[in-house]
This record gives sequence, structure tokens and C-alpha cells, in this order.
Amino acid sequence: MNALLSTAFVLTWSSGFIGAKLGAGSASAVTVLMWRFLPLALVLGAVALTLMRDSWRGLTARDIGRQALVGALSQSGYLLTVYYAIQLGVSSGTTALIDGTQPLVAGALAGPLLGQFVSRTQWIGLGLGVGGVVIVTAADFAGGGDTAWWAYLIPFLGMLSLVAATFLDRRSTRHVGPAVSLTVHCLTSAVVFTALAVAARSATPPAEVSFWAAIGWLVTLSTFGGYGLYWLILRRSGVTQVNTLMFLMAPVTTLWGAVMFGEPFGPQTVLGLAVGLAAVVVVRRGERPRAAGAPAGRGTPESAKPAAKARTGQ
Repeated sequence: MNALLSTAFVLTWSSGFIGAKLGAGSASAVTVLMWRFLPLALVLGAVALTLMRDSWRGLTARDIGRQALVGALSQSGYLLTVYYAIQLGVSSGTTALIDGTQPLVAGALAGPLLGQFVSRTQWIGLGLGVGGVVIVTAADFAGGGDTAWWAYLIPFLGMLSLVAATFLDRRSTRHVGPAVSLTVHCLTSAVVFTALAVAARSATPPAEVSFWAAIGWLVTLSTFGGYGLYWLILRRSGVTQVNTLMFLMAPVTTLWGAVMFGEPFGPQTVLGLAVGLAAVVVVRRGERPRAAGAPAGRGTPESAKPAAKARTGQ
């Protein structure tokens, strides 16, 4: 089951970068994001008021506010930087690989914030992952035409936003069901992106079929698929586990982007992706399984699992 969930997560999360590229061809980033979330938020809000009332019982205004903040970081902040970078000319594969540096940041913070153990071997793997990012980004920048150098820094802001949301969610002791979380996150994003689009006078959607095809792609594959699976796997397996999968987004997205959009895929890109894949292998081998009968306490890779399972009912 974990292997199937991981595979589905990699494919659907990668689809978001491709969908962003599809949407960038017909509208600005805030326009695409507004119409990705506004209809979805209306539907989820209606369902929450009619079919999911029991899921909201016992939740306080503070709980909802915390989830709204998580949504603002993990959806609004993260997606805006990804879409804007792609709109500026950064390739979808490079954006995906930069976002894949999440394990380094998450690994550095997992110990002091969550008490999760990160081994020396895992740190070596995480360092390899950063090396892969540097190689691919350099290749993309060299062939990026008029893309400004600072555009390559924007995806790092999105990565930091998602890492912050991850730790904010994991430090919560209150059970909030996935359906409630997704609803609050999407409602928050709809408000944020609608406000930004109206302020930028970009709220009117284009009439092109390609725009609405991109919206359908993003809602179905990226939101319900990638975003939903991110939180599911996070709560089942922990921060380090789910974030190491981010290294796999880059090769999938790069191949996808090369086929669909003719994005660069030369020897230097292949080398960087190979280094990124090697990082995944090293990080996985660096995991230390918990001894039989050992408590899931501080200093073990499983330290956050009991709380995570309690919040998801698993």
C-alpha cells in the first residue's frame, strides 16, 4: 500500500508543475490559481455544510485558524511561487528539483522540532540532493534565454513555505480530519488568490479551451491527487519519509516537460537528475528501523507516528 501511495503521489504532485506550465500559456499565475480554487472552494464549502457536519464537531476557532494558516503556507504561498517562477521562464523540471530540497531543510529541523532521528547517511544523501539541484539549475539557467537569475530563487521561497506548513501541522495535537483540512485549505487559497487577482485586475478568465483544460487538470490531479496524498503520506510515514519522495518529482517532471513542452534535457540535466535519484537511495538506506518493542519516543524515526495516526484515525 505504501509503495502504491508513493507512486501515485509522485505522479500527481509532478502533474502540478505541468499544469502550471499549461496554464501559464493563456493567463497570469494569479488568474490560474484563482480559478483553480474558487469553484473548488464553493463545492467543498457546500459539502462541508451538508454532508460533513459531524467532521467539524469539537473543533474550535483556534483549530480552524491553525488549519487556515497551514493552508496559506502550503497552498497559497507554495503555489504562487511555483507558478510565478514557471511564468518567468524557469523550467518545470528545475522548479520541481528546487522544491525537492525540502528534505534538507526538513531533516535539519526534524530533530529539534519533532524529535525525529536523521542519520549521518541520510545527511549525506540530502547533501547529494542539493548537489543535483545545483547541476540542473545551472543547466537550465545556461539555456534559459531571457530568464532572470533571480527567478531561480523564487521556488526556494515556495519550498520554505511548504516546509513551514508541514511542521506547523505536525506540531498540532488536535485531530483534524483530512476532509476538513482540505476544505479549510482550499477556502483559504480561494480567498487569497481571488483577492490578489482582483487587486491585479486579472480576475476575468480567458475564453481559451486550453485554460479550462489546465484548470481541470490541476483540480483533479494536483489538488485531490498530489495535495491530498501529501498530507496522507505525511501522517502515515513522517516528515523525512514524505519529503525524500520530493527528489523523485524532478526526473518525472523533467521527462514530462521535455515531451510536452520541449524543455531542456541535455547531459548536464541527466547528470543532475541521476545525482538526485542517488540521494533518494542513500537517504532510504540511512533509515534506522525501530527495534521490536521499543517505544516510539524521541530520537527514533517513528517518533511522530502515533500522534499522526491518532489524528487520521489510522
